[in-house]
Amino acid sequence: MKKGRYFFTSESVTEGHPDKICDQVSDGILDAIYEKDPNARVAVETLVTTGLCLVAGEITTACYIEIPEIVRGVIKRIGYDNPAKGFDWKSISVLTAVHSQSPDIALGVDAGSGKEQGAGDQGLMFGYATNETKELMPLPIVIAHKLTMKLAQTRKTGKLGYLGPDGKSQVTIEYLDGKPIRADTIVIANQHSDKVGMDKLRREIFEYVIKPVCGKLIDKKTKIFINSTGRFVLGGPAADSGVTGRKIIADSYGGFGHHGGGAFSGKDCTKVDRSAAYMARYIAKNIVGAGLADRCEVQLAYTIGVAEPVSVFVNTYGTGKIPEEKIYDLIVKHFPLKPAEIIKHLNLRRPIYSKTAAYGHFGRNDPDFTWERLDKIEILRGEAGAD
Repeated sequence: MKKGRYFFTSESVTEGHPDKICDQVSDGILDAIYEKDPNARVAVETLVTTGLCLVAGEITTACYIEIPEIVRGVIKRIGYDNPAKGFDWKSISVLTAVHSQSPDIALGVDAGSGKEQGAGDQGLMFGYATNETKELMPLPIVIAHKLTMKLAQTRKTGKLGYLGPDGKSQVTIEYLDGKPIRADTIVIANQHSDKVGMDKLRREIFEYVIKPVCGKLIDKKTKIFINSTGRFVLGGPAADSGVTGRKIIADSYGGFGHHGGGAFSGKDCTKVDRSAAYMARYIAKNIVGAGLADRCEVQLAYTIGVAEPVSVFVNTYGTGKIPEEKIYDLIVKHFPLKPAEIIKHLNLRRPIYSKTAAYGHFGRNDPDFTWERLDKIEILRGEAGAD
């Protein structure tokens, strides 16, 4: 456990941020396919810029979907519904460049006679958990996501109807001896109508977004920056291009722990970038939830076409109540680690991914987020001899 006083910062972005538009389009396509073909293979990348959405990648499926229709539906739902916002679901051009997955990959991944389903690619994935919040997530990323969700909520309900879809938050939390004690800095930047005055915008964002979310974390020394440039009228893809997979830290743990580098959105569950990252979170969360450690990070690593992970690593950062070797033994005994077993245990062949594509994949109280279940804590406690 890190001693002394230190500060840690995490950020989040709203669903209207250009990169998050792309994540939601990619996962919207995955969900549309999974509704018809749960055994499909999908690896979809999206790019958006002024007036354009480009979808590319590899899809192998027995069904047909209308990709431009899905793209426009996602963009409309997000809130780009007026040409004045610089990006409009009705008028953008949608281009597709999609082909089938290489049969060379299928040779290693598909299960066959006497052969288990292998990993869809090589790679390393991390899961993390900490007992500093009820979500068993780091506080900075929890608050950052709640702020961007609140920005979207106040925009959509009309409470702050002058806000646009594009926005960001950044939160710096002060820690003392490993425990969060206060919010040191809160940053909000949100697209807005040119008809609203900056004084009004800043006052109302503080009143209706920051205060309800941050509450007692704010004190007299907390520094607050709201649209600090003084103007954010042009936003979204009209101001900044977006690409799938560019918010992997906001998608995961806000910079705590490590990251293997693989993005989640647009990938079906045979891709261990996604499924093994979910399993690693599930393992770490249950270890912390069982009281075996205050913090836990789990790494899983795979090679293409091979079912067993090439390595399993656990790190409790010195907070473990039992030796890490014992925790490792519990992991390999009680958690499924082969790709096919992960998919089955977490029930991943379902159209559940669109809602993961904004506001984080972890720490969410949603029954479809099966990797957030705490259903192994009793057996872990029992075998560890923990209280």
